Amino acid sequence: MFSVTYKVVTCNHRTNKMGVPVHHIKSEIRRYGINVFSSNYTLYGDMSRRVMTTLESLAPKVDVYSIDEAFLDLTGIDRVVSFEEFGREVKSTVYQNVGLPVCVGIAPTRTLAKLANFAAKKYPATGGVVDLTDPVRQRRLMARVPVEEVWGVGRKLSARLQAMGIVTALQLADTHLATLRKQFSVVLERTAQELNGMPCVAWEDVPPPKKQIMCSRSFGQPLQKLSDLEEAVAHFATRAAVKLRAGDQYAGELMVFIRTNPFNPSAPQYSRSASVKLIQPSQDCRVIVQQALNLLRPMYREGFDYAKAGVMLCELVEEAGVQEDLFQAAAGQAPDNGRSERLMAVMDAINRKAKAPVYMAREAGPAAYAMRRGHLSPAYTTRWDDLPKVL
Repeated sequence: MFSVTYKVVTCNHRTNKMGVPVHHIKSEIRRYGINVFSSNYTLYGDMSRRVMTTLESLAPKVDVYSIDEAFLDLTGIDRVVSFEEFGREVKSTVYQNVGLPVCVGIAPTRTLAKLANFAAKKYPATGGVVDLTDPVRQRRLMARVPVEEVWGVGRKLSARLQAMGIVTALQLADTHLATLRKQFSVVLERTAQELNGMPCVAWEDVPPPKKQIMCSRSFGQPLQKLSDLEEAVAHFATRAAVKLRAGDQYAGELMVFIRTNPFNPSAPQYSRSASVKLIQPSQDCRVIVQQALNLLRPMYREGFDYAKAGVMLCELVEEAGVQEDLFQAAAGQAPDNGRSERLMAVMDAINRKAKAPVYMAREAGPAAYAMRRGHLSPAYTTRWDDLPKVL
Protein backbone atom coordinates (compact mmCIF):
# COMPACT_ATOMS: atom_id res chain seq x y z
CA MET A 1 0.00 0.00 0.00
CA PHE A 2 1.19 3.44 -0.90
CA SER A 3 -0.02 6.80 0.42
CA VAL A 4 0.69 10.07 -1.35
CA THR A 5 -0.23 13.52 -0.07
CA TYR A 6 0.63 16.97 -1.29
CA LYS A 7 0.25 20.47 0.06
CA VAL A 8 0.53 23.69 -1.87
CA VAL A 9 1.40 25.76 1.20
CA THR A 10 2.04 24.64 4.77
CA CYS A 11 2.52 27.10 7.60
CA ASN A 12 2.89 25.68 11.10
CA HIS A 13 3.48 27.57 14.32
CA ARG A 14 3.69 25.91 17.70
CA THR A 15 1.12 28.31 19.22
CA ASN A 16 -1.44 27.97 16.43
CA LYS A 17 -3.57 25.13 15.13
CA MET A 18 -4.91 24.53 11.66
CA GLY A 19 -8.11 26.47 11.00
CA VAL A 20 -7.33 29.47 13.22
CA PRO A 21 -9.06 32.61 11.79
CA VAL A 22 -6.56 34.85 10.06
CA HIS A 23 -7.52 37.90 12.10
CA HIS A 24 -6.32 36.08 15.23
CA ILE A 25 -2.73 35.98 13.96
CA LYS A 26 -2.37 39.36 12.27
CA SER A 27 0.64 40.25 14.42
CA GLU A 28 2.45 37.05 13.40
CA ILE A 29 1.64 37.67 9.74
CA ARG A 30 3.32 41.07 9.98
CA ARG A 31 6.24 39.82 12.09
CA TYR A 32 7.18 36.89 9.84
CA GLY A 33 6.10 38.34 6.48
CA ILE A 34 3.61 35.52 5.88
CA ASN A 35 1.84 35.49 2.51
CA VAL A 36 -1.93 35.01 2.90
CA PHE A 37 -4.07 33.50 0.15
CA SER A 38 -7.85 33.16 -0.01
CA SER A 39 -9.33 29.78 -0.91
CA ASN A 40 -9.25 29.16 -4.67
CA TYR A 41 -11.31 26.03 -5.29
CA THR A 42 -10.99 26.20 -9.08
CA LEU A 43 -7.20 26.15 -8.87
CA TYR A 44 -7.15 23.46 -6.16
CA GLY A 45 -9.45 21.16 -8.14
CA ASP A 46 -7.43 21.48 -11.32
CA MET A 47 -4.08 20.90 -9.60
CA SER A 48 -5.55 17.88 -7.81
CA ARG A 49 -6.71 16.45 -11.13
CA ARG A 50 -3.19 16.89 -12.56
CA VAL A 51 -1.57 15.15 -9.58
CA MET A 52 -4.00 12.22 -9.71
CA THR A 53 -3.55 11.85 -13.47
CA THR A 54 0.21 11.63 -12.95
CA LEU A 55 -0.20 9.01 -10.22
CA GLU A 56 -2.50 6.96 -12.46
CA SER A 57 0.25 6.87 -15.07
CA LEU A 58 2.66 5.38 -12.51
CA ALA A 59 0.56 2.65 -10.85
CA PRO A 60 -2.09 0.19 -12.07
CA LYS A 61 -4.53 1.02 -9.26
CA VAL A 62 -5.12 4.43 -7.68
CA ASP A 63 -7.74 5.17 -5.03
CA VAL A 64 -8.26 8.92 -4.70
CA TYR A 65 -8.92 9.41 -0.99
CA SER A 66 -9.35 13.21 -0.98
CA ILE A 67 -8.41 16.28 -2.98
CA ASP A 68 -4.81 16.02 -1.73
CA GLU A 69 -4.28 12.33 -1.01
CA ALA A 70 -4.39 9.01 -2.82
CA PHE A 71 -3.59 5.34 -2.18
CA LEU A 72 -1.68 3.31 -4.79
CA ASP A 73 -1.53 -0.48 -5.04
CA LEU A 74 2.13 -1.51 -5.49
CA THR A 75 1.67 -5.29 -5.54
CA GLY A 76 4.72 -6.83 -7.23
CA ILE A 77 6.53 -3.54 -7.85
CA ASP A 78 9.39 -4.58 -5.56
CA ARG A 79 10.35 -7.31 -8.04
CA VAL A 80 11.52 -4.56 -10.38
CA VAL A 81 12.60 -1.73 -8.12
CA SER A 82 12.81 -1.12 -4.36
CA PHE A 83 9.81 0.52 -2.72
CA GLU A 84 11.83 3.53 -1.58
CA GLU A 85 13.34 4.05 -5.03
CA PHE A 86 9.88 3.89 -6.58
CA GLY A 87 8.59 6.37 -3.99
CA ARG A 88 11.32 8.84 -4.91
CA GLU A 89 10.49 8.37 -8.59
CA VAL A 90 6.85 9.22 -7.86
CA LYS A 91 7.88 12.27 -5.87
CA SER A 92 10.17 13.60 -8.62
CA THR A 93 7.69 12.83 -11.43
CA VAL A 94 4.83 14.67 -9.75
CA TYR A 95 7.08 17.63 -9.08
CA GLN A 96 8.32 17.66 -12.67
CA ASN A 97 4.82 17.36 -14.19
CA VAL A 98 2.82 19.53 -11.80
CA GLY A 99 5.32 21.54 -9.76
CA LEU A 100 3.94 20.42 -6.40
CA PRO A 101 5.97 18.72 -3.64
CA VAL A 102 4.50 15.46 -2.33
CA CYS A 103 5.15 13.17 0.61
CA VAL A 104 5.15 9.41 0.16
CA GLY A 105 4.47 6.68 2.71
CA ILE A 106 4.78 2.97 1.84
CA ALA A 107 3.47 0.10 4.00
CA PRO A 108 1.47 -3.17 3.88
CA THR A 109 -1.82 -1.55 5.00
CA ARG A 110 -3.54 1.79 4.53
CA THR A 111 -3.30 2.71 8.21
CA LEU A 112 0.44 2.02 8.27
CA ALA A 113 0.86 3.87 4.97
CA LYS A 114 -0.79 6.91 6.58
CA LEU A 115 1.68 6.65 9.47
CA ALA A 116 4.55 6.39 7.02
CA ASN A 117 3.26 9.48 5.27
CA PHE A 118 3.04 11.26 8.63
CA ALA A 119 6.72 10.46 9.23
CA ALA A 120 7.64 11.60 5.72
CA LYS A 121 6.14 15.02 6.46
CA LYS A 122 7.39 15.32 10.03
CA TYR A 123 11.02 14.28 9.62
CA PRO A 124 12.96 16.25 6.93
CA ALA A 125 15.80 13.70 6.98
CA THR A 126 13.51 11.22 5.19
CA GLY A 127 13.44 13.41 2.09
CA GLY A 128 9.66 13.07 1.98
CA VAL A 129 9.66 9.30 1.39
CA VAL A 130 9.30 6.59 4.09
CA ASP A 131 9.28 2.84 3.40
CA LEU A 132 7.53 1.18 6.35
CA THR A 133 7.37 -2.38 5.02
CA ASP A 134 9.87 -3.63 7.65
CA PRO A 135 7.99 -4.78 10.83
CA VAL A 136 10.85 -3.65 13.08
CA ARG A 137 10.75 -0.17 11.60
CA GLN A 138 6.95 -0.13 11.93
CA ARG A 139 7.11 -0.72 15.68
CA ARG A 140 9.92 1.79 16.13
CA LEU A 141 7.85 4.50 14.45
CA MET A 142 4.59 3.56 16.20
CA ALA A 143 6.33 3.92 19.57
CA ARG A 144 7.02 7.59 18.70
CA VAL A 145 3.64 8.50 17.19
CA PRO A 146 0.85 9.76 19.50
CA VAL A 147 -2.32 7.70 19.26
CA GLU A 148 -4.32 10.71 18.03
CA GLU A 149 -2.21 10.69 14.84
CA VAL A 150 -3.49 7.23 13.87
CA TRP A 151 -5.87 7.30 10.91
CA GLY A 152 -9.46 7.19 12.19
CA VAL A 153 -8.65 8.03 15.82
CA GLY A 154 -10.19 11.43 16.50
CA ARG A 155 -9.87 13.78 19.43
CA LYS A 156 -12.67 12.28 21.52
CA LEU A 157 -11.59 8.72 20.88
CA SER A 158 -7.95 9.48 21.68
CA ALA A 159 -9.01 11.01 25.02
CA ARG A 160 -10.75 7.75 25.97
CA LEU A 161 -7.73 5.72 24.87
CA GLN A 162 -5.33 7.92 26.82
CA ALA A 163 -7.50 7.47 29.92
CA MET A 164 -6.81 3.72 29.55
CA GLY A 165 -3.08 4.35 29.26
CA ILE A 166 -2.98 3.95 25.47
CA VAL A 167 -1.03 7.02 24.39
CA THR A 168 1.00 5.78 21.40
CA ALA A 169 0.17 3.99 18.16
CA LEU A 170 2.26 1.02 19.33
CA GLN A 171 0.24 0.66 22.53
CA LEU A 172 -2.94 0.65 20.43
CA ALA A 173 -1.48 -2.03 18.15
CA ASP A 174 -0.60 -4.18 21.17
CA THR A 175 -3.99 -3.85 22.89
CA HIS A 176 -6.08 -7.01 23.00
CA LEU A 177 -8.49 -6.97 20.04
CA ALA A 178 -11.44 -8.24 22.05
CA THR A 179 -10.99 -5.35 24.49
CA LEU A 180 -11.05 -2.80 21.69
CA ARG A 181 -14.17 -4.36 20.17
CA LYS A 182 -15.97 -4.51 23.53
CA GLN A 183 -15.08 -1.05 24.84
CA PHE A 184 -15.04 0.82 21.51
CA SER A 185 -16.08 -0.72 18.19
CA VAL A 186 -15.18 -3.18 15.48
CA VAL A 187 -13.77 -0.21 13.54
CA LEU A 188 -11.07 0.45 16.13
CA GLU A 189 -10.37 -3.29 16.29
CA ARG A 190 -9.70 -3.24 12.54
CA THR A 191 -7.47 -0.20 12.97
CA ALA A 192 -5.34 -2.15 15.44
CA GLN A 193 -5.19 -5.08 13.03
CA GLU A 194 -4.02 -2.76 10.26
CA LEU A 195 -1.32 -1.39 12.58
CA ASN A 196 -0.14 -5.01 12.90
CA GLY A 197 0.11 -5.37 9.12
CA MET A 198 -3.23 -7.12 8.48
CA PRO A 199 -5.18 -5.32 5.68
CA CYS A 200 -8.80 -4.74 6.70
CA VAL A 201 -9.83 -1.98 4.28
CA ALA A 202 -11.01 -3.45 0.99
CA TRP A 203 -9.61 -2.04 -2.24
CA GLU A 204 -12.25 -0.33 -4.37
CA ASP A 205 -11.56 -0.63 -8.10
CA VAL A 206 -14.60 1.56 -8.73
CA PRO A 207 -15.29 4.32 -6.16
CA PRO A 208 -18.66 3.81 -4.45
CA PRO A 209 -21.33 6.35 -5.40
CA LYS A 210 -21.76 9.35 -3.15
CA LYS A 211 -24.32 9.00 -0.38
CA GLN A 212 -24.92 12.74 0.00
CA ILE A 213 -23.89 16.03 -1.56
CA MET A 214 -23.41 19.21 0.45
CA CYS A 215 -22.98 22.76 -0.81
CA SER A 216 -22.54 25.49 1.81
CA ARG A 217 -20.50 28.62 2.35
CA SER A 218 -19.94 31.26 5.00
CA PHE A 219 -21.09 34.63 3.71
CA GLY A 220 -18.64 37.43 3.00
CA GLN A 221 -20.89 39.72 5.04
CA PRO A 222 -23.87 38.96 7.33
CA LEU A 223 -27.25 38.72 5.61
CA GLN A 224 -30.41 40.05 7.25
CA LYS A 225 -33.03 40.04 4.47
CA LEU A 226 -34.96 36.96 3.38
CA SER A 227 -34.43 37.87 -0.28
CA ASP A 228 -30.65 37.74 0.15
CA LEU A 229 -30.88 34.36 1.88
CA GLU A 230 -33.10 33.10 -0.92
CA GLU A 231 -30.47 34.06 -3.49
CA ALA A 232 -27.76 32.25 -1.53
CA VAL A 233 -29.80 29.08 -0.94
CA ALA A 234 -30.91 29.01 -4.59
CA HIS A 235 -27.26 29.23 -5.66
CA PHE A 236 -26.19 26.44 -3.27
CA ALA A 237 -29.09 24.25 -4.43
CA THR A 238 -28.10 24.80 -8.06
CA ARG A 239 -24.45 23.94 -7.40
CA ALA A 240 -25.45 20.79 -5.50
CA ALA A 241 -27.68 19.75 -8.41
CA VAL A 242 -24.78 20.23 -10.86
CA LYS A 243 -22.64 17.87 -8.75
CA LEU A 244 -25.57 15.45 -8.61
CA ARG A 245 -25.85 15.33 -12.39
CA ALA A 246 -22.09 14.97 -12.78
CA GLY A 247 -22.40 11.66 -10.90
CA ASP A 248 -25.52 10.58 -12.85
CA GLN A 249 -27.49 10.50 -9.60
CA TYR A 250 -30.89 11.66 -8.39
CA ALA A 251 -31.77 13.04 -4.95
CA GLY A 252 -34.67 11.65 -2.95
CA GLU A 253 -34.34 14.03 0.02
CA LEU A 254 -33.31 17.64 0.51
CA MET A 255 -32.08 19.47 3.63
CA VAL A 256 -31.49 23.22 4.15
CA PHE A 257 -29.86 24.95 7.12
CA ILE A 258 -29.17 28.54 8.14
CA ARG A 259 -27.28 29.91 11.12
CA THR A 260 -25.75 33.00 12.65
CA ASN A 261 -22.09 33.35 13.62
CA PRO A 262 -21.38 31.18 16.72
CA PHE A 263 -18.00 32.90 17.14
CA ASN A 264 -19.72 36.20 17.89
CA PRO A 265 -21.45 35.43 21.20
CA SER A 266 -22.39 39.08 21.76
CA ALA A 267 -24.82 38.91 18.81
CA PRO A 268 -28.22 37.16 18.97
CA GLN A 269 -27.89 33.51 17.94
CA TYR A 270 -30.24 31.50 15.73
CA SER A 271 -29.87 28.20 13.91
CA ARG A 272 -32.43 26.07 12.10
CA SER A 273 -32.58 23.22 9.61
CA ALA A 274 -35.39 21.42 7.80
CA SER A 275 -35.70 18.60 5.30
CA VAL A 276 -38.23 17.18 2.85
CA LYS A 277 -38.53 13.92 0.94
CA LEU A 278 -39.18 14.38 -2.76
CA ILE A 279 -42.19 12.60 -4.24
CA GLN A 280 -39.93 11.48 -7.08
CA PRO A 281 -36.09 11.57 -6.98
CA SER A 282 -34.84 14.43 -9.13
CA GLN A 283 -31.67 16.06 -10.49
CA ASP A 284 -33.56 19.04 -11.97
CA CYS A 285 -32.38 22.46 -10.71
CA ARG A 286 -35.92 23.80 -10.94
CA VAL A 287 -37.30 21.16 -8.60
CA ILE A 288 -34.40 21.26 -6.15
CA VAL A 289 -34.27 25.07 -5.95
CA GLN A 290 -38.03 25.35 -5.42
CA GLN A 291 -38.01 22.75 -2.65
CA ALA A 292 -35.03 24.44 -0.99
CA LEU A 293 -36.82 27.81 -0.96
CA ASN A 294 -39.97 26.16 0.41
CA LEU A 295 -37.89 24.90 3.34
CA LEU A 296 -36.06 28.19 3.87
CA ARG A 297 -39.02 30.58 4.11
CA PRO A 298 -40.68 29.11 7.24
CA MET A 299 -37.28 28.94 8.99
CA TYR A 300 -36.40 32.58 8.44
CA ARG A 301 -36.68 34.99 11.37
CA GLU A 302 -36.10 38.74 11.24
CA GLY A 303 -33.55 40.47 13.46
CA PHE A 304 -30.61 38.10 12.98
CA ASP A 305 -27.30 38.41 11.16
CA TYR A 306 -27.07 35.18 9.17
CA ALA A 307 -23.48 34.03 8.60
CA LYS A 308 -23.89 30.72 6.80
CA ALA A 309 -26.38 28.58 4.90
CA GLY A 310 -26.22 25.29 3.09
CA VAL A 311 -28.08 22.68 1.06
CA MET A 312 -27.62 18.92 1.38
CA LEU A 313 -28.97 16.33 -1.06
CA CYS A 314 -29.55 12.87 0.44
CA GLU A 315 -30.94 9.44 -0.47
CA LEU A 316 -29.04 9.51 -3.75
CA VAL A 317 -29.96 6.89 -6.35
CA GLU A 318 -28.96 6.11 -9.92
CA GLU A 319 -31.42 6.42 -12.80
CA ALA A 320 -32.44 2.77 -12.50
CA GLY A 321 -33.65 3.48 -8.96
CA VAL A 322 -35.98 6.33 -9.95
CA GLN A 323 -39.66 5.40 -9.80
CA GLU A 324 -42.30 7.35 -11.69
CA ASP A 325 -44.93 9.22 -9.70
CA LEU A 326 -47.86 6.84 -9.26
CA PHE A 327 -50.40 9.66 -9.17
CA GLN A 328 -49.09 11.62 -12.16
CA ALA A 329 -51.03 9.61 -14.71
CA ALA A 330 -54.09 9.44 -12.48
CA ALA A 331 -54.15 13.25 -12.30
CA GLY A 332 -54.05 13.48 -16.09
CA GLN A 333 -50.53 14.95 -16.19
CA ALA A 334 -48.38 14.19 -19.22
CA PRO A 335 -45.21 12.17 -18.52
CA ASP A 336 -41.89 14.00 -18.60
CA ASN A 337 -40.39 11.69 -21.25
CA GLY A 338 -36.85 12.85 -20.49
CA ARG A 339 -37.45 16.57 -21.09
CA SER A 340 -36.03 17.48 -17.66
CA GLU A 341 -32.78 15.57 -18.29
CA ARG A 342 -32.37 17.10 -21.74
CA LEU A 343 -32.91 20.64 -20.42
CA MET A 344 -30.38 20.15 -17.62
CA ALA A 345 -27.89 18.66 -20.10
CA VAL A 346 -28.19 21.76 -22.29
CA MET A 347 -27.66 24.06 -19.27
CA ASP A 348 -24.58 22.11 -18.19
CA ALA A 349 -23.13 22.15 -21.71
CA ILE A 350 -23.58 25.92 -22.00
CA ASN A 351 -22.06 26.56 -18.57
CA ARG A 352 -19.00 24.45 -19.40
CA LYS A 353 -18.24 26.52 -22.49
CA ALA A 354 -19.72 29.99 -22.08
CA LYS A 355 -18.27 32.95 -20.20
CA ALA A 356 -21.79 34.18 -19.39
CA PRO A 357 -23.37 31.14 -17.67
CA VAL A 358 -27.03 30.19 -17.55
CA TYR A 359 -28.42 30.21 -14.03
CA MET A 360 -31.72 30.07 -12.17
CA ALA A 361 -33.41 33.46 -11.98
CA ARG A 362 -33.68 33.28 -8.18
CA GLU A 363 -29.90 33.15 -7.87
CA ALA A 364 -29.70 36.76 -9.16
CA GLY A 365 -25.97 36.98 -8.48
CA PRO A 366 -23.42 36.26 -5.74
CA ALA A 367 -22.70 39.88 -4.80
CA ALA A 368 -24.57 39.83 -1.48
CA TYR A 369 -23.51 36.40 -0.22
CA ALA A 370 -20.12 35.78 -1.86
CA MET A 371 -17.23 34.86 0.44
CA ARG A 372 -14.62 37.49 1.20
CA ARG A 373 -11.61 36.55 -0.88
CA GLY A 374 -9.50 39.67 -0.92
CA HIS A 375 -6.30 37.62 -1.21
CA LEU A 376 -7.49 35.39 -4.05
CA SER A 377 -4.66 34.02 -6.18
CA PRO A 378 -5.08 33.77 -9.97
CA ALA A 379 -6.46 30.57 -11.50
CA TYR A 380 -3.30 30.10 -13.56
CA THR A 381 -4.25 26.73 -15.01
CA THR A 382 -7.94 27.19 -15.89
CA ARG A 383 -8.45 30.83 -16.94
CA TRP A 384 -6.76 32.38 -19.97
CA ASP A 385 -6.95 35.88 -18.48
CA ASP A 386 -4.95 34.72 -15.42
CA LEU A 387 -1.97 33.38 -17.34
CA PRO A 388 1.28 35.13 -16.32
CA LYS A 389 2.41 37.67 -18.87
CA VAL A 390 6.05 37.92 -19.98
CA LEU A 391 6.96 41.49 -20.97
